Amino acid sequence: MKVSIIGSGSFGTAISILLGNKGYNVYTYDRNSELINFMREKRENERYLKGVKLPDNVTPVSTLEEAVKDTDVFVLAVPSHGIREICLKIKAISDTDKVIVNLSKGIENGTLLTMSQVIEEILPKSKVVVLSGPSHAEEVSRGIPTTVVVSSKHKQEAENVQDMFMTSNFRVYTNDDLIGVELGGTVKNVIALAAGIADGIGYGDNTKAALMTRGIVEIGRLGVALGAKGLTFAGLSGIGDLIVTCTSMHSRNRRAGILIGQGKTMEEALREVNMVVEGISATESTYHLSRKVNVDMPIVEALYSVLFEGKNAKDAVSELMIRDKAHEIDSLL
Repeated sequence: MKVSIIGSGSFGTAISILLGNKGYNVYTYDRNSELINFMREKRENERYLKGVKLPDNVTPVSTLEEAVKDTDVFVLAVPSHGIREICLKIKAISDTDKVIVNLSKGIENGTLLTMSQVIEEILPKSKVVVLSGPSHAEEVSRGIPTTVVVSSKHKQEAENVQDMFMTSNFRVYTNDDLIGVELGGTVKNVIALAAGIADGIGYGDNTKAALMTRGIVEIGRLGVALGAKGLTFAGLSGIGDLIVTCTSMHSRNRRAGILIGQGKTMEEALREVNMVVEGISATESTYHLSRKVNVDMPIVEALYSVLFEGKNAKDAVSELMIRDKAHEIDSLL
């Protein structure tokens, strides 16, 4: 079976290694030809996963045509803002009816579509399966025990992907709540960015616990309004992904937030992290989506005001704290 990984960043490379170790014929493509040439020569992605070797059956390729030709399964591992563009390029080569496993987490700005909706709009013959959950590439690539969840409109394809990705160190669950799984994986990046800002300001564990707890409430509130199941947000793509992204220094969203909390501008923080910080665009799209469906998301609104309206982060926290009184449980949904 030929598996094509589109995007050779940290997570795309980690999945290439995982599937290569399972014996699949893996082709990994990236538009950065210098990166691909280095991976081909040194058998390592030094930029993103230094010290982790590629299995012999992982082939880095520098053209999308090589990756697309005769493939059985696509794995999209590009940033959310690049999903539409890469799908259009794939369509120009082949209007594929294959399974597409999407690793990207986001809501498209402007259209406010989830990633699976963007893929289905451009490649309607394909069968989209979303993979989400607490899974830092640095740990997946080194075989550290990890659990994730896959979801799809196509039950059999989700189960096939479950079998395909499952290893003794990478446990895969299924969940038929596609919108819930996608929203959980997207909006947790927003909360992680806020948690990082709180760390950068110098707030403590109490603050982070409050952000995470009330953050999952906001994620669930938005999800239920859009037809998701509330229990999904107690799972791997909800609280699971939120915990790891808010607490780990592997999290680029948290790292960027720390820099912003320390006084750097958003642009300065992005340059220093030097990787895509999905929480930035997710804050913008989530804010507009919540407004569209009339869902109250105070943390998201506060972060939006800091990132896009120039509000001081400490002032935004103060405003969150002095909002009108509320009953905890009544405000869950």
